[in-house]
Amino acid sequence: MNKKAFNPFEMAQRQLDDAAAVLQLDPAVHELLRWPLRELHVTLPVKMDDGTTRIFHGFRVQYNDARGPNKGGIRFHSGETVDLVRALAAWMTWKCAVVDIPLGGGKGGIICDPKSLSAGELERLSRAYIRQVGRILGLEKDVPAPDVYTTPQIMAWMMDEYAFMQGYNEYGMITGKPLALGGSAGRGDATARGGMYCLREAAKALNLELKGATAAIQGYGNAGSFAHKLGVELFGLKVVAVSDSRGGIYNPDGLDFAKVSAHKAKTGSVIDFPGSKCISNEDLLELDVTVLIPAALENAINEDNADRVRARIIVELANGPTTPEADQILHDKGSYVIPDFLCNAGGVTVSYFEMVQNAYDYYWEECVVHERLEKKMTSAFWAVHNAAQQHRVHNRLGAYLVAVNRVAEAVRLRGWA
Repeated sequence: MNKKAFNPFEMAQRQLDDAAAVLQLDPAVHELLRWPLRELHVTLPVKMDDGTTRIFHGFRVQYNDARGPNKGGIRFHSGETVDLVRALAAWMTWKCAVVDIPLGGGKGGIICDPKSLSAGELERLSRAYIRQVGRILGLEKDVPAPDVYTTPQIMAWMMDEYAFMQGYNEYGMITGKPLALGGSAGRGDATARGGMYCLREAAKALNLELKGATAAIQGYGNAGSFAHKLGVELFGLKVVAVSDSRGGIYNPDGLDFAKVSAHKAKTGSVIDFPGSKCISNEDLLELDVTVLIPAALENAINEDNADRVRARIIVELANGPTTPEADQILHDKGSYVIPDFLCNAGGVTVSYFEMVQNAYDYYWEECVVHERLEKKMTSAFWAVHNAAQQHRVHNRLGAYLVAVNRVAEAVRLRGWA
């Protein structure tokens, strides 16, 4: 595949088109759902530590709020594009619908290299973004959250800037905050935990034993590292390979989470971990393992490598890691894919829980968050699995059938089309 020609928004539209055909969606509803309802492009002047001013560019896309206020993360990444943000906002729309929470889909991003910015520069950039985008945010409008290279501290700065603009605190205008500023217990590992609940249900559906099963994880940020930790703790998985942006490591006897995490914290990467063999990110995807967890960026599994992916279950913690061509290849060869906007919906589900707790100013214990997350993810998994089986389609299309039908119903009931 020519990765330069890859357009994630076109991919998202194609996935929707496939679902619309199966659902025999009304043409006007279909066309409405192919596009964001609104988007804002912003230009951000930021004073740097050396006294110069740099100009950054950012976006906020509100895809569809038929089911409720928009919800979606903010990404700081040098490769950010508006088409990627549109695609992610679309996937957030379907994600909220598939787990049946009353929210729409949004996404935001700033084109920047956060690793090259000081803490002060990051704070000034974060506040500049809210000064421009804050006018379309709020608990009843659009609620951001952390995403790639954004953190609870960045959410705290953004919440504080919004409070200055409004003249009062509205903790629920952003989620993924520190606990001291209205964050929710259980938010830190929610994305990975939700994916692990889906993995457990998939193993039941396939009659597979997870204890001792081998796993490989591409991407070792929040979702990937917590997947390593929880996969071992909850199921006894043997994680034999992990990777980050600099490369991967492999040990057929298994990798210890605490030791790998300590090595990455010390060196900045998992590579050169003692006792392991260095492998590439591409090689990791093709390992002979039971469980493959893509937890990095988009387009990892495509038509060029899908036939070499040997995992029985693919747990998509990343957004858009598998292209439509690869979906069909994987389905035809019997790989069981837990699609991204179901699999990684634990994050937005607990973000929704955070909004609820902020709204009535009462906070749940972590065990309550886990219990309610487990219930939501389990119900969503079986809705998707059953839809895919009923229509004899792959699981991603099954997830679209569930989600698109729910959003289309809200659009029709509102009289939009």
